[in-house]
Amino acid sequence: MQRNPEPLWRPTRRAALTRGGAFFAAQALSPSAARAAPSGTLFVSPPPAALVYDPGPGRWDRPERLASVLAALAGPPFDALSRAEAPRAPIEALLRAHDAAYVARIEAGLPTGVDDAPMSAGAFEAASRAAGGAVLAVDAVMRGAAKNAFVATRPPGHHALPGAPMGFCFFNNAAVAARHAMAAHGAKRVAIVDFDAHHGNGAQRIFWDEKNVLYCSTHQMPLYPGTGAVSERGAFDNIVNAPLAKGDGGEAFRAAFGERILPRLNAFGPDIIILCAGFDARLHDPLAGLRLVESDFADVTLRILEIAARRCGGRVVSLLEGGYRPDDLAACVAAHVGALTQA
Repeated sequence: MQRNPEPLWRPTRRAALTRGGAFFAAQALSPSAARAAPSGTLFVSPPPAALVYDPGPGRWDRPERLASVLAALAGPPFDALSRAEAPRAPIEALLRAHDAAYVARIEAGLPTGVDDAPMSAGAFEAASRAAGGAVLAVDAVMRGAAKNAFVATRPPGHHALPGAPMGFCFFNNAAVAARHAMAAHGAKRVAIVDFDAHHGNGAQRIFWDEKNVLYCSTHQMPLYPGTGAVSERGAFDNIVNAPLAKGDGGEAFRAAFGERILPRLNAFGPDIIILCAGFDARLHDPLAGLRLVESDFADVTLRILEIAARRCGGRVVSLLEGGYRPDDLAACVAAHVGALTQA
């Protein structure tokens, strides 16, 4: 498998995109200089591969999801965003979270045998760039070239297991990001906060035995994939599940964060916070039964940012997961990214 070089990225407003180069321009800055002047929020946009990848008829992870996000973030309220296109992930980054044989199988386009993550044309390209966008965002935030980042790619990632796809997911983008922050940037403690309506069973499994990674999740239960009970706590009490019931709305969601997740996040003291930003908990989403609205996502984002400012210099990387009504997804993303830009 051939290693894919990282593209050049300059942390400027409306940053130009380029496919050439081996390192970020920010890499040329000294660490102290980069951290002194982070340039706000980086938006890692979907590449053409993510917009054309089609898993087949009747599948919910459609290209229209990202088209709606791009439209939502194209207007004047978001002119100040720095922008970059998601590159392919370096193979070594994928191998920190996945088995080598599995990565090779997906790269070769071989059948997965998994009904909810079928192999189709462009799947590896889109999945590699989804993980690559997470790597790029971690690099930018850890180097101080951006204060925080939002990565809008597909397919999503938090269900992907070390050796198998699941739930539309091929590579576990949050796990790739967390391991990259530790391996490439020396992060000692990484927190993953997941507010998708579905439990991130893949991320939980990958980090079950890793005491320096905290995984926290709100999600509907019972619901696919069937994991995420409060009793699932990890080998080092490093898993925090706060399940919600069908029909729960903003009050229960905010209480779950305020009572269970935010105190643990603050006490953990991470070097970076990675968000699994799923918006399928929004009212009327076809794949769940929660009743959140845009202000709920914005409020929780701001509360996470408060902890990030105290504990890790504001370093937050947010990765798009679910959300399957394009118009609603666009509105939720706009609220979430709007909150990120207030940091």
